[in-house]
Amino acid sequence: MRIQVLGCSGGVGPDLRTTSLLIDDHILIDAGSGVGDLSLAEMGRIKQIYLTHSHLDHICGLAFMADNLFDLVEDPIVVHALPATIDALRRHIFNWVIWPDFTELPNTQNPIMQFKPIQPLQAEIAPGPLQITPFPVNHTVPAVGYSVLGDSGVFAFSGDTAASDSLWAHLNGLPRLDKLMIEIAFPNEQAEIGSTSRHFTPDSLGRELAKLRHRPQLLLTHHKPGSEVVIASQCIRALEGWDYHHLRRGDLIEI
Repeated sequence: MRIQVLGCSGGVGPDLRTTSLLIDDHILIDAGSGVGDLSLAEMGRIKQIYLTHSHLDHICGLAFMADNLFDLVEDPIVVHALPATIDALRRHIFNWVIWPDFTELPNTQNPIMQFKPIQPLQAEIAPGPLQITPFPVNHTVPAVGYSVLGDSGVFAFSGDTAASDSLWAHLNGLPRLDKLMIEIAFPNEQAEIGSTSRHFTPDSLGRELAKLRHRPQLLLTHHKPGSEVVIASQCIRALEGWDYHHLRRGDLIEI
């Protein structure tokens, strides 16, 4: 399993792209602004997209990707998401006001994009084969993370979340966990904002990790622009004893 980090920032700026993970060249988890760095040929190889939730930093690239690939691919791009996420995309993005509805173009019989509802804890088999399972997390809108089981190991991505028993219950039920990509959006000084917006700080994540029975490498993501240095310094104490890495755009993860 090869995971390319197209974007992992909690915002945009020079060399900062929002969340998007490319797995084995043909599967995306989230479609943030990092998708925009792919060539048309690279976009055209993507067949399945798994969205964690409806927030703009995780879906904005989907709109431009669908537009770019219009008339260039034969089969629809299948977008897997919670029913609430699909409803938000239909009502607020692909509504012919903000953006065309690419589930109807070039026609309803042969669209460029197709939505497929998912349910938490119901696994799907993706090309590879990989077993991809959504699990519920704690965010301000309906949201999931994903675990990905392959022949070579197990990867999990929390998506955007704060403390959540369902997160640890699912991860603890996995047969193994090699890499856990999990967010820290705010430094400890902004714990109140983190609590309100349902995001981790170094200290809150450090406390919650005591609930995890596995000992994966932690891949830390979603730092808000300008907070990266402070978050990194606070993780030294908060994540003491853990093997962790602060993700950067362009990182390659091999499992």
